[in-house]
Amino acid sequence: MTAAGRWWRRRATLACAVALATACRAQPPADRHRLVVGLTSGPTSLDPRFGLDDVAQKVHQLLYDSLLVLDDQLRLQGLLAESYDNPLPTVYVVRLKRGILFHDGHELTAADVVHTFRSMLDPGLGSPRRGGLRPLSAVDALDRYTVQFRLSEPYTSFPINLLLPIVPAGAGAELRQAPNGTGPYRFVSEVSDDRIDLRAFDRYWQGAPRNTGLLLKVVPDEVMRALEIRHGTMDIIVNDVSPDIYDQLRDDPDIQATTRAGVDCQYLGVNLRDGVLGDRRVRQAIAHGIDRGAIVTYLRRGLAAPASGLLPPLSWAFEPDVPAYDYDPGRARALLDEAGYPDPDGDGPAVRLAVSLKISNSEFNRLQSSVIQEQLRAIGIAVDVRSYEFATLFADVLAGNFQLYTLQWTAAALADPDILRRVFHSSQVPPAGFNRGHYRNPVLDGILDRAAASRDDQDRRRLYSAAQRILAVDLPYITIWTKTNFAIARRDLTGIALNPLAELMFLRHVARIPSSSSH
Repeated sequence: MTAAGRWWRRRATLACAVALATACRAQPPADRHRLVVGLTSGPTSLDPRFGLDDVAQKVHQLLYDSLLVLDDQLRLQGLLAESYDNPLPTVYVVRLKRGILFHDGHELTAADVVHTFRSMLDPGLGSPRRGGLRPLSAVDALDRYTVQFRLSEPYTSFPINLLLPIVPAGAGAELRQAPNGTGPYRFVSEVSDDRIDLRAFDRYWQGAPRNTGLLLKVVPDEVMRALEIRHGTMDIIVNDVSPDIYDQLRDDPDIQATTRAGVDCQYLGVNLRDGVLGDRRVRQAIAHGIDRGAIVTYLRRGLAAPASGLLPPLSWAFEPDVPAYDYDPGRARALLDEAGYPDPDGDGPAVRLAVSLKISNSEFNRLQSSVIQEQLRAIGIAVDVRSYEFATLFADVLAGNFQLYTLQWTAAALADPDILRRVFHSSQVPPAGFNRGHYRNPVLDGILDRAAASRDDQDRRRLYSAAQRILAVDLPYITIWTKTNFAIARRDLTGIALNPLAELMFLRHVARIPSSSSH
């Protein structure tokens, strides 16, 4: 472990221990069967047509249902939809389950689905989801329980849009303050940036939750979240403490820890227009010079797995047979020699080349970047780490003002392999898409175009495999790790079962065991 890592571990352990030792014990809520869930912030909107931040989307899952959901292999399955078909390349037909009720008591019908999608397409509403629905040209009710979606061109990945929550017919701006969905919990009240009170919806079509409701409690500081769960004033946290604090909490006899392989991917983005990084041998050298295993073990405390590409191993389209970049400083130095960057003084202090790395100013990112800085210095690459507020960093990334940067793709984006087209196709440079490094490969473009248009799953799988093999050689991204999801919860809870997307829907299955068995 590096000196920086040892210092941070001592600092984090001491800070958390002192805080926990000096905190006052607060009383749990009066209703033992209502769960208190920790959030890092309040949602930007309770209307799912607007709230795109991670917290908002997690809250939406509790209040609303979508037509489809993703299974553990990230394949689409019906939820509100009884079935969905693709009878023509530009037509999708969804048939709804019957007898599903909104919280206000009215039955879900095709009218609700049509209104949901038409409202998001309406420029007058101003939904930020409108851009993602660009291929959708029309949505109509064929009968009370059947909806037809018509596209402007063939687009095999369109069904991923059917993961969007369904709102009631006629719903307007009032939904931001008074949400009304078909989900397992109904809205009671919200205190902005403090708490959201949800109660179990007894008429939920999949059965009433095992608890009486949820109090979603906003606690921005992770040490304070740790204090609350340790002292019983909070019941459960999903992912929202650092690996260091997780490592301490899981040893508490009153607390249980649950993990599950996840999807989120942290990576180094590369500017392919840069004179140094435009040489793929330099990119490959950087990949060989980063010890992903050490980062996962010591910084992530095992809450990750080294990544070999952007798609997660859980994805049905993941290709494992690609060139690997194990930690190999000798190979990294040889690649730099081949690229024309020889070591100027053997074992001396002089470096082969210098690059800058832009990161957000979170504590973990600063620590990880210092480790990467040390590792790359060992192969002769000097890394100038520059830390920014997230908004500033992201603006620079969109403008192409970087050599290297670190960001993280989250589960919602990685759920469909079409993300490879949106990130690496030459037509997807900003603002059209996410090709922020300006990577261009006509062969890859053709493969991804065919995959986007194909209606045959085996053909798509073959094409995405070919694309991943090309990307593993060219390395327009240098992926670091794929996240492991975790939940920290009080010992007296049962029914905790995470999914790869770290969604909160599992909370409807969570109950508190009788008090005689609790600590």
